[in-house]
Amino acid sequence: MFAPRTTIPWPLVALFTAGYLAPYLLPTTVGRLDSGLPLTATQAGAIGSALLLSSASAGFLLASRVERIGARTLARIGLTLAVLGYGTAALTHAVPAVVLGALAGGFGSGTATTVAATGIAAQPDPHRTTTAGLLGVSALAGAVYLTVPHLGAGHGQPLAAIALTALAVWPLTGRLPLRTAAQRSALDGPRLPHFRSGVVLALALLCWSLAQNSLWGVSGRIGLAQAHLSEATVGVVFAVALGAGLLGLTVAGAVGPRFGRAVPVGAGTAVIAGCIVLSASATDLTTFASGEIAWNLLYPVVLSYVIGLAALLDPRGRWAVLVGSASSLGTAAGPLAGSVLAAQAGFTVMGVVLALGLLVIAVPMTAVALRVGRTALPVVEIPVETSVPSSYDTTAA
Repeated sequence: MFAPRTTIPWPLVALFTAGYLAPYLLPTTVGRLDSGLPLTATQAGAIGSALLLSSASAGFLLASRVERIGARTLARIGLTLAVLGYGTAALTHAVPAVVLGALAGGFGSGTATTVAATGIAAQPDPHRTTTAGLLGVSALAGAVYLTVPHLGAGHGQPLAAIALTALAVWPLTGRLPLRTAAQRSALDGPRLPHFRSGVVLALALLCWSLAQNSLWGVSGRIGLAQAHLSEATVGVVFAVALGAGLLGLTVAGAVGPRFGRAVPVGAGTAVIAGCIVLSASATDLTTFASGEIAWNLLYPVVLSYVIGLAALLDPRGRWAVLVGSASSLGTAAGPLAGSVLAAQAGFTVMGVVLALGLLVIAVPMTAVALRVGRTALPVVEIPVETSVPSSYDTTAA
């Protein structure tokens, strides 16, 4: 039986936090790889992209296998890979070992995220659990951003923070269910409905996420090299920006579809484009902080509406799975794309290119949102027992 709505499944929240921490720490991770190892900025960005691509690949491979393997077993495998991978990358200065460790750790993070997402989908109030997870990872990432600058130079501190988080979460996996009977994958069944709209949304969100993470992957370098800020000051800006993201999610949840979806998606993306230009062209604290905080405030708001659109396209959730996977691919490619653009054209031109790309992408995304609004696609509640196990122990950790 499920726990009451008032009970938060803390083991899942902790697993979500451990899985999502690596992308949240991407700017400081890439920046420290650049400064602490014999790597160029582009090479450091490529390692960040490889880490996230490894994480995304875990989601593609394991999303339909959690019930078959068992949430507890798979979570422990993922957390062990994260501890060993990130720990190795943090402790060694040999670049090949750092790369292999980042790949292994990234796959472990993706595995943990996959198990957490599967369990969260089984909750009576998935949005509330997801919000708790976002609160946890944002608070932890903010603490790391405030702490790392005071721990000395080197590439290992952010990677060690991710490894230690995975190690701390590992004991909580005892509350997760063991192997259950194999369930039908969300991607099984008849042909996907609204195929054209779904493909357009998936491709658009891939590019949208690529643009967002292209900025996020080099934001630390913008603050340090162009705005001439200290690492401690940049860490404070990022911590405040992550807090702004939580505020944005709270507001989006309270407002819901009251004003439709086309306006938040289209207008929100256009404003984000302006924030990216502002942040990428920053040469002082005020401009840098304004761009980063405003961007982090709006980014999760728009994303929540896009994921909502995907859910409306297919009540069985298949488009939500595919659109989310496309977003993960775009996120993985972001650090390398941002590093290449910045190296070739500079941060300011990079920001303009990303902003123009977002304005173009906003057109088909808004068109899909308008079509969904006109056709009033039905939202059907699917019993959670048909897709995920219901044996998660949600007692207090």
